[in-house]
Amino acid sequence: MKIRFLITITLLMFYTIAVFGQAKKPTLMVVPSDAWCKQHGYTQNFDNQGTTETVSDYKAAVSSDMQLNAVISKINNLMADRGFPLKDLQQTMKSINNDAAEDALITSKNGSQVAESPLDRLRRRAKADIILEIEWLVNKTGPKSSVTYNLRGLDAYSNKQIAGAEGTGKGSFSAEVPILLEEAVQDHMDMFTQRLQAHFDDMMTNGREVTLVMKLFDNGSGIDFETEYEDYELNEIIDNWLSDNCVNHRFNKSDATESMILYEQVRIPLYKDNGSAMDTYSFARDIARFFRKEPYNIPIKTVNKGLGKCELIFGEK
Repeated sequence: MKIRFLITITLLMFYTIAVFGQAKKPTLMVVPSDAWCKQHGYTQNFDNQGTTETVSDYKAAVSSDMQLNAVISKINNLMADRGFPLKDLQQTMKSINNDAAEDALITSKNGSQVAESPLDRLRRRAKADIILEIEWLVNKTGPKSSVTYNLRGLDAYSNKQIAGAEGTGKGSFSAEVPILLEEAVQDHMDMFTQRLQAHFDDMMTNGREVTLVMKLFDNGSGIDFETEYEDYELNEIIDNWLSDNCVNHRFNKSDATESMILYEQVRIPLYKDNGSAMDTYSFARDIARFFRKEPYNIPIKTVNKGLGKCELIFGEK
């Protein structure tokens, strides 16, 4: 009996180790920071619904800067050594460029184009959970060189910083920036990756954080968010749907009027029932399908406002 008991305990231990060893890791992508891109002239202008914004030009950066590619490769290797899968920026940019012509032709029925910045397009294509932003500066002291760096982990959907590492490495006679950077960040990488994993574990448990904005078309339909359906106002019905479909019923109704509702910290599942990734637009489309049916019969236009935000405009498509 004792031998059988010991065998059972041993098998359970091996099973537990195997389960933890197979814990899902977040997918990462390393990009240069906006400050680094601006300093080196890798920027472009983006028309954001009539407002010109300056954004980082990753295509120009990875096509022209060999040092950047070497640094990204070094960070990729450091993360891969710790079991974190990465998407490569250069290869992802190539995929985006192949689809650029098709994206430019996508319009709504009223002529509106896809409301998505170049960075949002990159993140959508990469399907990375976390973006790693890196910037660095080479210091010279006589024959020695050192690197001052700043590495930030950002939630790809909410843009919130979830981990960070910064500092200056020891002086070295080596002039290779990737080697200097590796020496500088090495002592901080374990804590950095632990914070990344903790954030991803929280998303697995509590869902991904996104923003939803509800609006109305001014088309004389008479529908607003105080319209009643069987003693419940439309805004209450939306609340109930979100409560039923958000992870652990978690969402924050930040603002609400008869013509607009703002939901922040909406926790959506990471995956759909079929195992594919859930994003903000897919979640918003589920809401639209619900209200298209009886007894509401309300058409809804879903407008993608970036990776982590979507507008739902009630009344028309």
